[in-house]
Amino acid sequence: MEKEKLRLDKYLWSIRLFKTRTAASVACEKGKVKMKDESVKASRGVKVGDEYEVKTVEKKWLIKVVELLYSRVQYSEAIKFYEDHTPPEEVERIASQSASFYSGKRLSKIGRPTKKERRNLDDFIGD
Repeated sequence: MEKEKLRLDKYLWSIRLFKTRTAASVACEKGKVKMKDESVKASRGVKVGDEYEVKTVEKKWLIKVVELLYSRVQYSEAIKFYEDHTPPEEVERIASQSASFYSGKRLSKIGRPTKKERRNLDDFIGD
């Protein structure tokens, strides 16, 4: 039993490269999804063996379609439906970038004022 053709935006959403299907179709419209260095439309049919270059907010992916996935599944299952051919230097860049930006601590002087700062503000305003 053969299913109908699978749209590119639906495939990218189902393998979890994009959080929503709308985000996947917008990426296609903006030229962030390419096949053989040419932008592709969101409605393009996906076939096994196709290779796509996808630019997301996090990184630039190079994926090869191994199997078609018609519905969204958990990540551990979704990764079985494509091969990731992302260059090692891109993976290293992402790892070093995330390590340098995240310290695990909240930046001071940002966010809600402390109790002492609220008292000082009330005294200044004359509440």
